[in-house]
Amino acid sequence: MDKILVTGGCGFIGSHTIVDLVQNGFDVICADNNSRSNEGILNGVEKIINKRIKNYKVDLCIYDDTYAIFQENPGIKGIIHFAAYKAVGESVEKPLMYFDNNLNSLINILKCAEEFNVPHFVFSSSCTVYGNPDSMIVTEDTPQKPAESPYGATKQMGEQIIRDTIKSNSVNAILLRYFNPVGAHPSINIGELPIGKPANLVPAITQTAIGKIPLMNVFGTDYDTRDGSCVRDYIHVCDIAHAHTLALNYLIGNKNTSNCEVFNLGTGNGYTVLEVIAAFEKVSGVQLNYKLGPRRPGDVVAIYANNSKAKTDLGWVPGLGIDVMMDTAWKWELKLKNDENLFTTQIAGLN
Repeated sequence: MDKILVTGGCGFIGSHTIVDLVQNGFDVICADNNSRSNEGILNGVEKIINKRIKNYKVDLCIYDDTYAIFQENPGIKGIIHFAAYKAVGESVEKPLMYFDNNLNSLINILKCAEEFNVPHFVFSSSCTVYGNPDSMIVTEDTPQKPAESPYGATKQMGEQIIRDTIKSNSVNAILLRYFNPVGAHPSINIGELPIGKPANLVPAITQTAIGKIPLMNVFGTDYDTRDGSCVRDYIHVCDIAHAHTLALNYLIGNKNTSNCEVFNLGTGNGYTVLEVIAAFEKVSGVQLNYKLGPRRPGDVVAIYANNSKAKTDLGWVPGLGIDVMMDTAWKWELKLKNDENLFTTQIAGLN
């Protein structure tokens, strides 16, 4: 089995991707310092795949510690790099922290990929690289506008760092620009686990519905959209996870036509914030307590994906709709409530 290093593997998308990789025949190791995640999520992963994944609790911004992972695991065939801070609002407040963490960790991983001749590299990018595009529907060739947040800027810079780096070595890379992953694994053994108050919409919805958050804010009601709230392309996390397996197989099978290719990962459908709230209320039967408020700095007005390239080249077809996204996210939140000792870090972070 090909050995794959997943950085940030205790995170939301990382943990689901580990499951998908193992179920498709890969041997996986994880690197996550758990500064924004909980290592306990690997217990849920183990329940699904019947295998314990080794996690190296390493700060990837420290080169020597990162290097040691590769020394201990000769023959790594691929890297999927998730590890990064990702809260848009926090990045506006603490830009230097985001530039330091997100870019230095990437640089160290790329140094090790070159030093240890790792041939395949998949980067966790984001639709934030498009900034505020002229068209709501974006393709991989849509011109990029200035990033609306330091987080988005780190993804723009990260993509450029990868492109420039692999021009001079044998690494082949895929940049996966995902839109808004939500939901939980259908087993409800793993799901999204924000530390402290969530920055993303769906965990904010579920935590408000369960009572962890007394009142949810809807940021912005005067955007030029159907109902005045922001439009996003929400996609089930399991669909996103499977795209990483397909991307690795694409590189391993030498199907890439250049040493760096880009793919949008979204459903191609845009939902407003208020439409997502309505979808949640429908599947859960819970009336959400929320208020309408002013815009939030760093938010893009409206964006969703043209995903035809991923469908054609990777054979990727997202199959889980908005109702499944909301249903699995809610069942995961209910599971957390029923066993509050499951992830004590999350509970403590809310107090």
